[in-house]
Amino acid sequence: MTEHTQPSPSATSATDFDVVVVGGGINGAGVARDAAGRGLSVLLCEKDDLAAHTSSASTKLIHGGLRYLEYYDFKLVRHALIERELLLRAAPHIIWPLRFILPHHKALRPRWLIRAGLFLYDNLGGRKLLPSSHGVNLRAHETGKALKPVFTKAFEYSDCWVQDSRLVVLNAMDAKARGCEIRTRTEVVDLVRQSGHWRVELKNNRNGETESVSARAVVNASGPWVDRTLHLDESKKAKHSVRLVKGSHIVVPKLFSHPYAYIFQNADNRIIFAVPYENDYTLLGTTDMELNGDPQDIAISDEEVEYICNAASEYFAVPVTAEQVIWTYSGVRPLYDDNADSASKVTRDYKLHLDADGAPILSVYGGKITTFRKLSEEVIDMLEPVLDSDDDRGRKAQGESGKSGWTESAPLPGGDIPNADFDTFLQQAEKQYPWAGSKLIYDYARNYGTRLNLLLQGCAGESDLGRHFGGLLYQVEVDYLLQHEFALTAEDIVWRRSKKGLQLTEQQIMQLQVYLNTEVSNHDGGPDMERAG
Repeated sequence: MTEHTQPSPSATSATDFDVVVVGGGINGAGVARDAAGRGLSVLLCEKDDLAAHTSSASTKLIHGGLRYLEYYDFKLVRHALIERELLLRAAPHIIWPLRFILPHHKALRPRWLIRAGLFLYDNLGGRKLLPSSHGVNLRAHETGKALKPVFTKAFEYSDCWVQDSRLVVLNAMDAKARGCEIRTRTEVVDLVRQSGHWRVELKNNRNGETESVSARAVVNASGPWVDRTLHLDESKKAKHSVRLVKGSHIVVPKLFSHPYAYIFQNADNRIIFAVPYENDYTLLGTTDMELNGDPQDIAISDEEVEYICNAASEYFAVPVTAEQVIWTYSGVRPLYDDNADSASKVTRDYKLHLDADGAPILSVYGGKITTFRKLSEEVIDMLEPVLDSDDDRGRKAQGESGKSGWTESAPLPGGDIPNADFDTFLQQAEKQYPWAGSKLIYDYARNYGTRLNLLLQGCAGESDLGRHFGGLLYQVEVDYLLQHEFALTAEDIVWRRSKKGLQLTEQQIMQLQVYLNTEVSNHDGGPDMERAG
C-alpha cells in the first residue's frame, strides 16, 4: 500500500485543493481522474464504498442505447456509440464485445422499423471494432432453441459488457496515481462559500471524526443525493431537480449455454435484457419504477420480480419463475427531470449545471455509465476557465498538466494490453502461470488485466496464493484489493471488486470479514495504507 497522497503543488496557498469531488460513483471517479490528469489538485470523497450504489447496479453494458432511437435521442446514442469504442480500447480486460439477439415480436414493432433502427445504430457512431448487425433465422440459429417456437426471425447486433463497479475502481486508481486523494467512507456534511473558495466539512463515517478542507471548486457528482449535496450550501437554492428511477435485476441459474445475450421488447414499450453472467448464471433486467423514498437502502420488490419473470417468460420456452432467483440487486438512477410522462421515457443524457456566482460548484444530473468519460471531460472543461489563474497558466506553459481530451487514448489500470487483444494476452498469462489453472488465470486476467503480474508477484505455486476463502478467492487477491483498490469490507470484495459472493457461502463471507477486521485494524492509518477514510 502506498503512502497518503499529499495535495500537489498546483494548489494555491489559500486552499488545500483545486477541486473537491463529492461522490465516488462512475461520474465522480471519472471527473477526479480527468482533473488530476490535467495537473489539478483533487480530493474525492465518498460517504460509502466506491460504486456502492448506482454504479454497481447497472445492467453492466457499454452500449449506445438502441431503444433511445425511438425517442429520437440521436445525440445521446451517437455519443454513447463513440464512447463504446474508446472504452473498449481503454479497458479490454473488464469490457468486451457481446452479440445481442433481438427476436421479432409480430405484435409489437414491424421488422422494417427494427432493421432501420439497427442501420442507424451501426453507422451513427463511426463503428470500427465491432461487427455490424444482420438478420437471423431462429429456426437454424443456436439462440432459437431457448425461445418459444413462435419466434422465428430475429436480428443480431453488437454492444459490450462491462464490470461496472470495477470500472469505477480503475478510474479511482488512475486518479490516485495522478495525484488525487481518494477518501472512502468520508461524507461531505457541509459546504460553505467563502471569499474565493469553499470550506468543505468532512465526516469520517468509520470513526466519526470531522475535518475541514478548502477548495477552489466543488464538483457535485453525488448521484441520487445531488440535490441534497447542493442544499448543503444554504446561500443558494437548487435550480434543477433530479428524478429518481429505481432499476432492479435478478440473477437465475443459466437459462442457455450459448454466449449470446438477448434483448426482449415488451408491450409496455420497455425492454429487458437476458445476459450470460459469471459463467453459471443469467442476468435479467431491468425495471423502471419511480422512487420517492430514501435511495440509501433499497431492495427489489415482489412486483419487480414478477415483472421481470413475466417479461422473460414471454420469450423463453421454459418459463422463468421467482423460485429460480438466487440473487437480486437494485439501484437508483439519478436522472435529470425533463418532465417526461413515464420513468422509462426520462432522458438518460446528462445535464451539467455550473453555479459560478462566487466559488464555483458544478452539479451533475443524470448520465449513463457509457458516457462517463465524455461527461468527466466536459465537467473539467467547464471548470478550467473559472479556475484559471496566473499560476495555472504558467504551469500549463511548462507542460506540467494534461490537456482536454487526454483520456481518449489513455488506458485504465490493467488495460494496457497490446492491441487490446485480450485473447492473446490470456494465452500468454496461462503459459506464464501454468500452475494456477485456466479458471483462476482467466478470472485474474478478466479482473486485473496486466496487473495480474503484480497480483501474483512472488507466487510460484498454489501454496503461495495463501489462505483459500472459497470459490476462486484466495488471500493473495484479498490482500491486493486491500492494498491497491480501497477495499475494506467483505462486501467490498465479494460484491463490488468481484462477484465472488455468488461462489461463497454466508459462513465463508463471514470468515473473510473476520480476516479483514484483523488486517484493516493492523494497518489502519499506517504509512502503507491507501487513504480509505
